[in-house]
Amino acid sequence: MENMEENTKTETESSYQQYRKMGGVINEKDYKSALDRAKNAAALDNKSLILQVELIARKAGIALQNPEGALDQRIILYGILRTDINQGEKYHHSQMSDQQLFAEALRMLKDEESLKKLIEAYPNIFDERA
Repeated sequence: MENMEENTKTETESSYQQYRKMGGVINEKDYKSALDRAKNAAALDNKSLILQVELIARKAGIALQNPEGALDQRIILYGILRTDINQGEKYHHSQMSDQQLFAEALRMLKDEESLKKLIEAYPNIFDERA
């Protein structure tokens, strides 16, 4: 059992390291929490969040997949990040623009192709390090 826990921890750390290498800025605790919550969610209650991310994706040429009865995982993760509450941190992802938050969701899901499209569609929001 202990070995299984160590493997899970190593997988999470390597996943987080990959996220950071892609330019991710969310701290590891919030990263893991958001991904865990996204795994267990199939929908968002907030229609305006869904429409917002659909508009961003459409402008960037990103095709979202919304199978019957569920939303694209990228939409769900964006919604989770957008509705997170700042727990007193000086810099928190709740202060990011919608496009920046969607980029974080794409990084967290290792969707490099969509991330590239997003950055190209919004050059004034992302600097060269994005």
